[in-house]
Amino acid sequence: MEIGFLNISVVDITTNYPIADATVNIYSVGPDNQTSKTVYQNLKTDISGQIVGLNLEAPDFIYSQQPSEVKPYSQYVLEVIKDGYETVVLNGTQILAVAIALQDIKMAPKQRCRGSYSRQNEVVVDIEEHTLWGTFPPKIPESSLKPIPPPTGFVVLDNPVIPEFIIVHDGLPDNKNAPNYWVYFKDYIKNVASSEIYSTWSRETIIANVIAIISFSLNRVFTEWYRNQGYNFTITSSTAFDHKYTRARNIFDTISVIVDEVFDTYMKRPPTARQPLLAQYCDGVRVECPGQMSQWGSKDLGDQGLNYEQIIRYFYGENVVFAKAPVVSGVPVSFPGEALQIGSKGKDVRTIQNQLNAISKAYPAIPKLKEDGIYGEATSNSVKVFQKIFSLPQTGIVDFKTWYEISRVYVAVTKIASLNPTI
Repeated sequence: MEIGFLNISVVDITTNYPIADATVNIYSVGPDNQTSKTVYQNLKTDISGQIVGLNLEAPDFIYSQQPSEVKPYSQYVLEVIKDGYETVVLNGTQILAVAIALQDIKMAPKQRCRGSYSRQNEVVVDIEEHTLWGTFPPKIPESSLKPIPPPTGFVVLDNPVIPEFIIVHDGLPDNKNAPNYWVYFKDYIKNVASSEIYSTWSRETIIANVIAIISFSLNRVFTEWYRNQGYNFTITSSTAFDHKYTRARNIFDTISVIVDEVFDTYMKRPPTARQPLLAQYCDGVRVECPGQMSQWGSKDLGDQGLNYEQIIRYFYGENVVFAKAPVVSGVPVSFPGEALQIGSKGKDVRTIQNQLNAISKAYPAIPKLKEDGIYGEATSNSVKVFQKIFSLPQTGIVDFKTWYEISRVYVAVTKIASLNPTI
């Protein structure tokens, strides 16, 4: 056995504020999927609602580097308790050797009844297996380019854009009993990538797979594929039709950072100039998919030293081109085009200072700033604290990924109510 790492963040589902002093217990899961022993007991979240740097046993690193008969990750049960909130139990948090797992936990306040808190059952969520290990239906092949509906249809976009939310139908398209979840677009991509590839793979392999997931997802958004069939969602969680979205699962830091860097990047194939490519793929071992990317095949190419563009073009063709989609929904101000750092001045610096001050009301570990539009040591320090809390490289520089993460958190903690809160 080797060691993997776990960072936990606990927030109020109604306000997106962190919950300090919540109690966290962690139990290991044995081969029979039964809880076997207590690993950590009575841990307490800090002022930012976090517990970081937990060491947990995981199978040897090598098992995630090749198809194996040994499950490459270990699983744990997380129990979170806080007065005034429903207890949350997550069954199946996944830990890979040498990787940092990031587990967000959202707690719902108990409802008051006649002056006191009502007694309700705990919220228990069973997290599904990783798709490279568990048994899931293979993707049903479909055309990689979709017809664009006429102007009388649902499509109102001239070109692809990054939406604020994506509506995930957690089941087969025609399952009317399956719930719909509103998920931040970036969070959706991080969830899918963490569900379908291993974070221990090479950086270039991860980028190639993430861009494939983004392109596929933006195709569903741009063509309104499901809405034009009469459904009220953007995409499903069924691997037979789309990608695997796993409710409440943990993500991994390497995948998270890469998604933050490239979440506006997609691929397309001329002569269809506007439409993102519906980039289908398979694992390449249990299921073959000629003309599409295989996950294990992309892993091998990354190990050979190919970059993400070469990996993608190897599978999807040399005529594939890469494009950037504007981020238009839910973002108060778009990225100015160049990083902000010590010495920067102007309205963009003032925007960041204002947003950090608003965020610091929820996350008081972030120092308050004078909103003077001057990027000095104080602003750099506040940015570093923000980056630490939200699992970004702690550079003190507001680059593309930090700008949009600040914007996302700012919107989350200043909204009066979320659209459709889920754990």
